[in-house]
Amino acid sequence: MIHAAAPDLDLATALALYEWQREMGADEAMLDVPLNRYDLDPAPRAAAPVPADAPAPAAAPVIAADPVAAARAAAAAAGDLAALAAAMAAFDLCELKKGARSCVFADGNPAARVMVIGEAPGREEDIAGRPFVGRAGQLLDRMLAAIGLSRQSTDPAQAVYITNVLPWRPPGNRDPDPAEIAMFLPFLARHVDLVAPKLIVLMGNTPCAAALGQRGILRLRGTWATAFGRPALPMTHPAYLLRQPAAKREAWADLLALRAALEA
Repeated sequence: MIHAAAPDLDLATALALYEWQREMGADEAMLDVPLNRYDLDPAPRAAAPVPADAPAPAAAPVIAADPVAAARAAAAAAGDLAALAAAMAAFDLCELKKGARSCVFADGNPAARVMVIGEAPGREEDIAGRPFVGRAGQLLDRMLAAIGLSRQSTDPAQAVYITNVLPWRPPGNRDPDPAEIAMFLPFLARHVDLVAPKLIVLMGNTPCAAALGQRGILRLRGTWATAFGRPALPMTHPAYLLRQPAAKREAWADLLALRAALEA
C-alpha cells in the first residue's frame, strides 16, 4: 500500500519513498477516508475445472433403516386399534406394500374372547380389505358357527376377532418369508395386547412361526401353547382343509377343545 506524500516533501524524496515501498511489496494506494471492506460482497470464486478423467467423488454412505426397530417403535406408539391400523398402513419398509392393494388389518369384534391369527391376505382379502373372505374364510365362518362363534356377533361371549400376521398380500399368495414375519411381529404383539383376548387360535404355519417360533402345523395342531402371554391353540388353516378334506376330523377335534376352554 502507498501512503500519499506529505505536502512538505520534495519530488525526489517522494519518489525515493515510493520506490522503497514498492520494493517492500506495497502496491495499493490508501484513500483519504478508511474503507470497510466487510461491507462489500466478494465475487464468488470460480470453481476449478475438473479433469475429464478425474474419479467421481465418493458418495456419502447410506445407512439403511432397521425395519424391525422401526416397527417396534411404531407399534409401541399406537395407543389404540385405530392408531395401530394407521401405523401399519403408513409403514413403508415392507416391499409387499408396493404390490398390494389394501392394508388388511382385522375383522370381527375387538371385545371378543377369541382372537384368530391367520397368515396373510390372499387375492380376495386384498380386494375386500378384510381377512378371511375367500373360500377359506367362508369355511372358517362355518367352522366357528359349529361351536357357536361368529365374527358378526356383538356379544363378546360369542364373538370372534380375526387378523393376520401380515397386512399386505405376498405376490402370488406365496408364504411370508422370515424377514417379513419378523418385521410385522411387533405390530402383531401390540395388536394382541390391545385386544386382550382370553384365547388365541393360530391358523397355520406362519402364525405359529411368528408367535411360537416353530413350524410344522400338522405336528403342532391340537396342542395348547402360550403365545404373547395367552393360551394359544394351533390349528390347520382352512385352505389346507379345502385341499385335504380328510383333515377336517382333526379340525373338529380342535374346535371342540376351543369350545371346552371357553366354557372352563
